[in-house]
Order: sequence, then C-alpha cells, then structure tokens
Amino acid sequence: MDPRRRSVRHQPSRKRIIGALAALLLGAGALAAPAEARPQDDVRPLLDDGLAKTPPMGFNNWNSTHCRADFNEAMVKGIADIFVERGLKDAGYEYVNLDDCWALPERNADGKLVPDPVRFPNGIKAVADYVHSKGLKFGIYTSAGTKTCNTAGFPGALGHEESDAQQFADWGVDYLKYDNCNNQGVDAKQRYTKMRDALKATGRPIVYSICEWGENKPWEWAKDVGHLWRTTGDISDNWSSMLGIMKQNLPLSQYSGPGHWNDPDMLEVGNGGMTDTEYRTHFSMWSIMAAPLLIGSDLRKADETTFDILGNKEVIAVDQDPLGKQGEVLSSEGGRWVVGKEMADGSRAVTLFNETDQPQHIATSAKELGLPAADAYTLRDLWQHKSFNTAGTIAATVPAHGTAMYRVSADGDWASHPPAVEAGIDTTPYVEGGRPTETTTTVVNHGRTAAREVKAALSGPEGWQVKAATSSTAPALPSGGKLRTKWSVSAPAGAQQGAHELTLRSSYKSPKGDQVSAELTGRAYVVQAPPDGSTHASDLTWLSATNGWGPVEKDTSVGEDEAGDGSPITIGGTTYAKGLGAHAVSEIVYYTGKQCSAVTAKVGLDDEKADKGTVAFEVWADDKKAAATDTLTNAMPAQDLTADVTGATTVRLVVTDGGDGVDSDHADWAEAKLSC
Repeated sequence: MDPRRRSVRHQPSRKRIIGALAALLLGAGALAAPAEARPQDDVRPLLDDGLAKTPPMGFNNWNSTHCRADFNEAMVKGIADIFVERGLKDAGYEYVNLDDCWALPERNADGKLVPDPVRFPNGIKAVADYVHSKGLKFGIYTSAGTKTCNTAGFPGALGHEESDAQQFADWGVDYLKYDNCNNQGVDAKQRYTKMRDALKATGRPIVYSICEWGENKPWEWAKDVGHLWRTTGDISDNWSSMLGIMKQNLPLSQYSGPGHWNDPDMLEVGNGGMTDTEYRTHFSMWSIMAAPLLIGSDLRKADETTFDILGNKEVIAVDQDPLGKQGEVLSSEGGRWVVGKEMADGSRAVTLFNETDQPQHIATSAKELGLPAADAYTLRDLWQHKSFNTAGTIAATVPAHGTAMYRVSADGDWASHPPAVEAGIDTTPYVEGGRPTETTTTVVNHGRTAAREVKAALSGPEGWQVKAATSSTAPALPSGGKLRTKWSVSAPAGAQQGAHELTLRSSYKSPKGDQVSAELTGRAYVVQAPPDGSTHASDLTWLSATNGWGPVEKDTSVGEDEAGDGSPITIGGTTYAKGLGAHAVSEIVYYTGKQCSAVTAKVGLDDEKADKGTVAFEVWADDKKAAATDTLTNAMPAQDLTADVTGATTVRLVVTDGGDGVDSDHADWAEAKLSC
C-alpha cells in the first residue's frame, strides 16, 4: 500500500468495541452466543483444501502503480499476456491479482461492490475470464474493515463478508488478499475467520491471503484460517525496507509449510529503487524463506535483468520445493548471513547473504547444512547455473548487499565438475587521492580436486594505478590451497570522493582442462579526512547512507519520497537549523581517518508524526558501539547523545526500530557534529 497512508493502516487495533457496533458488523448472534461459541474461540480445523501446497506465485499491481490511473484493465490483461509470452507462466507464476482502487467508493442499492467503470469498463468478470483464458488464475483485494486502506474510502468487507465472497466467486476469483484497515477494533481472528467461512460457503476454491501486517501474530493462529499471512508491515522499494522485513520474517520458519505460508510482502524486483545485486538478494532470500512470490513491477516496462531475476527457475525451485520448509538461519555474525533449507530430494539449499557495505567472506559446510558425510559434494551455483565439486566447504566472497545461492548434494557425480574456487578481496581500501594504499586478494580452492594455472588480476577505474606487489599466479592449488596477492592501489589526485569499483578477475583450469573464470567487484573509497575542529555532519560528505523510507536528508526531516521533500527538523517543539533527517532502519557512514574524537547530537523523533513512532539511536566507531539511547517516543524531548570515537577510521550513525514496526519512525540527528 501507499506509504503515505501508513498512519491509517498501522494504527494499533483497539481491543474492545461497544456491543452495538459489534452486533452491527458481525451479527447479533455473535453477541448472544455463550463465550465458548464466540467467533474468536470457534476456530475450525486446519484448512485441508489442497490449495497453496507451495507458496503462491503471481503478480500484484500495488508496488508499481499504487492507486494511479495506470492501474486498469489494459494493464492487467497486459501482465497476463507477458506471463505467457515471456515464460513466466512456465516458470510457475499463475496468479494475476488486483489490489486496492478497483471499485467505486460506494456500493450499489443492493449492497454490491461496483467496479470502477473507468478502470474496468467491462467489469471484473470479463478481466477474470481473460486471465483464465491464458491458463492463469485471478485475484482480487478488499479489507477486513469498513473501508479499504486508500484515503478515497473504497468499501471494505466488514459486515458484508457473505455477500462480497459470493460476488468474488461469481466473478471467478481464485485468490483474495484481505487487508486490515478501518477494522473498527474488531478482534482480528473474528474478522478473518468470518471471511474464511464466507469463502468456503461459496464452494469455489479461493486462496486466502491474510494481510493484517503481523500485528496480532497471525503465524500463531492463522494456520486454521488462511493459506498465507503477512508477517510484517508494507515493503518499500529500498534496501533498508527489504532488509528489515527479511529480518522480521526469518525467525518464523517453524510456522510455515504446505498450505500455510509466512508472507513478508510482495516483490519489488524491477521497480528501480534498488540495484540489480540487491534485487537478486531480495529474490534469493524470499525464495529460501519459502515466501509467496508476487511480482510487484510493471512487466510491460521491465528490462531484461528483471526478467532474468524473476525467471530464474533454479531459484524458483527452492521456493517451490514440495517439502515446504522455510530456510533456517544458521549464522548471522557481523551481517554475514547463512540460511539453509532442507529440500525434498535430500539436498540442501543455502544462501550466503552479505548485509554489509563491503565484500565479505561467508562460509558454511555440508555438515552444518545437515548433509551426510561424503568424500565430496556437488555444489550447484543457482545464479551462475554452473556445478562444481567441494570437499565440504561452501564459501564465497560476497559483494556488498549481495547473495550467493547454492544447492548442495551428496552424490556420486562430483568428480565430473571443476573444483569450487573462491576469489576474494580481503579488505576495502580507503584511498586519498595521489597516495597509494594496499589491499589484498585471495584465490582459494575449496574443491576436492586441484585447480591448475591459477591467475588473479585486479583493476580499478580509468586513471587509477593498480600493481601487484606479490605473485598473482600459481601453477596449481591443491584442495585447500590459497593464492594470496598484495596490491598497491592509487587514485589520481583530485579523484571524486565516494565509492569506486575495483574488479578482481580470476581464472583456473580443472583437472580435465576446462577453463573457469570469475569476476568479483569490490569497492575502494576515495576519502578526505574531516577538517579540524567541530563540524556539522550535514556539511560533510558521507561514505554511504541507507534509510527506511526515502533518502536521508540534510538539515531537514525525512520526507519519505524524493530528496529535498522534508520539513524543518523539530523535536519537542524546538526547531533546529542543522542536522540529519532519517527514517528507521537507517545507517549513515562517515570517514574519520582516526582524526576525530567525538560525535555529539540532540536526537529524537520529529514532531511532524505527532504521537507516532519509536526508535533508538546508536553511534558506532568502526565495529564498536560507542553510544546508544534507550527506545525513544514522540512524547520525549530531544536527548543529548555523545560518543567517544577516538581512533576510529569510520563512524556510523544508526537508527533502529523500537520494536513495533517501521511506522512513522522519523528520526532526527539534530545538531549532529564531529569533533576532529
């Protein structure tokens, strides 16, 4: 849904309502029934209708269109056509779903929902029929409230469950997304159970998606109610939002399985707010979490990389594995995540995910994944679509925000594949223009067989000088062998501050003579030490900045959409001319070059969100937490925060969520200064 409506959709549900309102919405019988028969207690047995035995795959328009005019019949039909023409149907995508804004704001005289005649001039059934004619299925949206989530106030289904469910069935609906706005404080289990029963009464098989944002822990009760349930608030098309949602969903693996899935919200792949590397991570992590895969981009405008990501059948096979297990976190130290998943054929899928802004060596083993002991294993790279052999180590140097994804098998074919070789850049250098610095690369053989004629070559941007200071070749690397090369890296004087790419190219031959090559992109940062004295952080150039909604702002609050759309920083009625405007979850990184001693700021939630939002502030000196606040609310005045950062090469200003979801978390670093 539209981020501008989050103040509507994420307000906590009231726990009690007056009897008259409950009678009106749920029927007087619910009030008259004894306690043991009330809807919140009358949860029927587990849904066993054969639906959603694997996570649903398809399309939903919301993330690309919101409620704009380009959401219409032509778009929906166009998506169905593309599913067939571009092979997405063959890859497993089957549902073409409408989201909010398909109806008129008022029901007709008979209390029926009325499709918007401008968007859908031929009605909803005609669109469903077209989707069905392509061998696909059709989905629709409404809310478990009196209105849907859009501010225009389209009709919700609360109090109209039986009528709306039958109308959906008559139209040929195969999937219902049931949202949570304007719920009038009615108990969530009551509302969602009532629609479950209404859908079942139609006799039509309809996949039921519960979208109550995880507010009432649906994973603990909705297995008996719906086929999937949202575990989080709405996703946004940026790294911080995707990362935060992933972290909320990962711990819930025990609740997911065939016919009942954790849903961390729809895909943003192709919408433009993240890099291709980040989108591959998004798709990889959703797949190993056995999440529903609902495309959220307008495929009529998508580039080839988007189709390559969304159409990766080997990654999709992990998501759609019939065993239906959600991946388990095996480790996550320092932002280096290993997530493993048992597969129906006895193999294991694994993702090595790098949360950090630097390339990272991430490793696990066949034993840690639960595979039986063997001389060697087949390691299938699901993004390179290549197979290797490994003696048991599964490792990669993973680019910043990247994910390596493998399927590992204990089989007898391992010797037919080349050895698995990891090429890595050990450190990310900070370079001052015109002055050389040192970095190191490694090439390691994790295979059971030897790697021969091993070579490494490192290059930088045009005008940079990169020279090997030690040997960059080896005649052979046995199992476990390593080629380590030191390099001198120099940026030209006057090089632009910020991140620049270093490219490591490695190659080797297998015992059979097959040539194998790989390329890894690392980063070098051209930096300049802060000036002496006390300087406002907003007057300095940061190394990197990530934000929950919209970009980090200088000297204004965060506006959530475009750069420069914020307002004056105001905390507890006091307005500050200088500072940084952020939105949880956020991280702003500065180079300090061991020249600074302290960070000071007045921190708090911006007044523009009234009583909403909870956050905590942290200052990190390299990898050490130097200062932190408790959880702050909008009721609190600005808090003084001081951190000793003596000797740190970098300083990170971090905002975390207060534990209630990233709703209205407008976090201000007022008067933030570095003393150097």
